Amino acid sequence: MEPLGRAAAMEPLGRAAAMEPLGRAAAMEPLGRAAVVGPLGRPALPEDAVRYRLFAPGPGGQALLRRCAEAALVRLAPLLAAYVWHRQPFRLRYEPARGGIPEHIGGTTLFGDNVEDEWFIVYLVREITRDFPGLAARIDDNDGEFLLIEAADFLPKWLNPENSENRVFFYKGELHIIPLAEPGEQEWDLSAPCPTVSEALALLSTRSEEFLAAEPIRAAVYKRIDGYPEKLQACLHRARCYVPAGVAAVLRQRPSLVAAAVQAFYLREPADLRACRRPFQTFPADQRVMTVVTFTRCLYAQLAQQKFVPDRRSGYTLPAPAHPQYRAHELGMKLAHGFEILCSKSSKVSPDSKRNVLSGPLWERFLRSLKEKDYFKGEMEGSAKYSELLHMAEDYFQQSVTTPESSVEVSPGDEILALLQTTPIDLKEFEREAACLPPEDDDSWLDITPDALDQMLKEAGNESLPSANEEEQKYDLEAVAESMKAFVSKVSTHEGAEMPWSSDESHVTFDVDSFTKALDRILGADSEELDSDDLDEEEEFGFSDEDDEDSSAGNEGQDQKVSPDELIGSLKSYMDQMDRELAQTNVGKSFTTQKKGASSVKAAPSESAGPGCGAEDPDLAPVDVDMNLVANLLESYSAQAGLAGPTSNILQSMGVYLPENTDRCGSSS
Repeated sequence: MEPLGRAAAMEPLGRAAAMEPLGRAAAMEPLGRAAVVGPLGRPALPEDAVRYRLFAPGPGGQALLRRCAEAALVRLAPLLAAYVWHRQPFRLRYEPARGGIPEHIGGTTLFGDNVEDEWFIVYLVREITRDFPGLAARIDDNDGEFLLIEAADFLPKWLNPENSENRVFFYKGELHIIPLAEPGEQEWDLSAPCPTVSEALALLSTRSEEFLAAEPIRAAVYKRIDGYPEKLQACLHRARCYVPAGVAAVLRQRPSLVAAAVQAFYLREPADLRACRRPFQTFPADQRVMTVVTFTRCLYAQLAQQKFVPDRRSGYTLPAPAHPQYRAHELGMKLAHGFEILCSKSSKVSPDSKRNVLSGPLWERFLRSLKEKDYFKGEMEGSAKYSELLHMAEDYFQQSVTTPESSVEVSPGDEILALLQTTPIDLKEFEREAACLPPEDDDSWLDITPDALDQMLKEAGNESLPSANEEEQKYDLEAVAESMKAFVSKVSTHEGAEMPWSSDESHVTFDVDSFTKALDRILGADSEELDSDDLDEEEEFGFSDEDDEDSSAGNEGQDQKVSPDELIGSLKSYMDQMDRELAQTNVGKSFTTQKKGASSVKAAPSESAGPGCGAEDPDLAPVDVDMNLVANLLESYSAQAGLAGPTSNILQSMGVYLPENTDRCGSSS
């Protein structure tokens, strides 16, 4: 079986992840629409942004929040210093009270196509509330309460997008949901307004144990962030790149700039390539060295999967594809183009005009805290490893710790040019390092086969994937028929159909009288409600009021004498007569009937065939409803040719998995 290709690897890494469970995807639509504009009229967040806010329910105010922000970032420095953010880093800024939102620390981070950044932030926020029990945190994105979307299959019935705002918090390291009514009350007022943040914080600070989210809800959310911080290393990819010496020097000082360079190349526009249609001014091709660059998997996939041929005038050429270093040359060429595009957009501001944020009391206090936390792991000051860790700490400090008052926003291009002016470039040293580079990571994860994709979908949906032999041995056609009957018997609403996960639920009942009265109210049973068009049509076709009155009077007299049993018997006789007329037609012959001595899927006559229809006419056998249902489902499933379709989607949502059509597979091969 052929792999899906390298481009398919982008889906799990991007926002529209292919491995999302069906339950979450179904719940995302209503929650997302309700979150476009909040009830207070606040503007919606961008599609690729996550917002996090940490409040202090108790006393302390601004001083407490600032101390917590600084202490939290110091504690998280070993994790964040080496992490490569896709677009923007995790930041904690003090925000004063505004618009009904109490004072807090927090921020908004754009994560682009790498949704792992968003869930890493969820992990960070939960850890902060665990280390600082006085803080309560809210986190949302453009879909609204996306933590609830992750646990959509386990939410209580009363919780919906309209009443979920300001009810979901991380507090003391656990997920809490503030209910509509007091615990113990049986009735829920679904129209109750959402609490304000201040009201929610007051409840959390006094009675948080009552609002702890149910275990299945917490388990669903925690499963998504399970594995951090060890999981961070699995999200990175190290690859050899043949890049200009200036690029290697810049990345040594600021490894996080690789994200900006990849994005500049990946999202380039025709105007951006003007700087690349001539010999490169900042990163010429004549001084290139081999080095190892650390990407996230998402960044590496974006850089590797795009086909690009450099302009001849740029000076960059590629060896033959069979060359052992072809991939390193190609990646280096693309990175060089990204860095050149960034520098071409620079404002050419002198670095001297930028305020040095690494020479102040805040940096000194931050560096002292890192040493107390053994961030440098006992390395001697001035050693190569110590310098590498120090550069990462400086990078992290400038991105995440400094406040807006103490720093000026610097574009990536300005920062690259400033680093080139202050960083010495030693080609001989790079050549010596190239001789003993560590091995690069295997990129076979880019190629996903259909079987591997199916396995990912099963794991994401908490479903076990049986082997082919087990599937055939345990397969039961009765499960298909019963599941479909249960699905059809469920009551659906304007929000969609519910899947019958439990067979213990009561059957659907139908009240004829109530249904008739409802139709009368909707359509109007009185002749006075007819409009002029209806009256004109009656006159045109020769209907008269006198005839209607006479016939209706006679019918009323007849209806009063007919019992309900007689009406049902009359209806059954009509149905039997229709069955006998249709039995000899093509429509009748297309159905499978129950033969004498033969057993169907359920081995019982169908109720829908009508009682006694086979007894009255020995040539008219009742239709085997279960067998016809299963045969039609299998025919529809076979027509899907292994792809997604209505049959597999409905049955899989109810836990029924059909095996592959081995007959078709054998004939095609």
